Amino acid sequence: MILVRHGQSHFNVHFSATRKDPGIVDPGLTEEGERQAQAAAEDLSGRGIERIIASPYWRTLHTAEIIAERLGLPVSIDPQVRERYFFTCDIGSHRSDLTARWPAFAFGGLPERWWPEEEETEDALAIRCAGFLDSIAGDENWDKLLVVTHWGFIRGLTGEAVANGVALRFDPHVGEVSATL
Repeated sequence: MILVRHGQSHFNVHFSATRKDPGIVDPGLTEEGERQAQAAAEDLSGRGIERIIASPYWRTLHTAEIIAERLGLPVSIDPQVRERYFFTCDIGSHRSDLTARWPAFAFGGLPERWWPEEEETEDALAIRCAGFLDSIAGDENWDKLLVVTHWGFIRGLTGEAVANGVALRFDPHVGEVSATL
């Protein structure tokens, strides 16, 4: 499968400069973030991707939208691949707001309020990552899957810390990153 971190968000800009939580709830992409998503879309073209799963945060949905338009694929939403709930930016938007903005996306059984009530521990993140791997273990087409996700989820799943817009090829059966795209 390929994991791609969302493009730069307004939270990323402020946090990188100050190392303090700027208090931005469910931030959107910056212009640079949109450019990173466009570049990722170009890089992912022709890689045999047949399915896109995205986290329900605004920044991942916008990134997925840009990639999906380029690849001509639908997007399914899976809260298992969301960010580790730690900062203000990890407070999500309600399902009704997300479906109004992205009506073509498959939100499935996503509840109206889907993000956690309190900080998620590293152990809880590890359990969620393992649950995601279990959910795709029997999928014969895992190698054609693109997951648009976050720094914390990618780190929890692979041990790798990646920059905004970076994609990794990950083999869930051996638990290894085989390439940075």
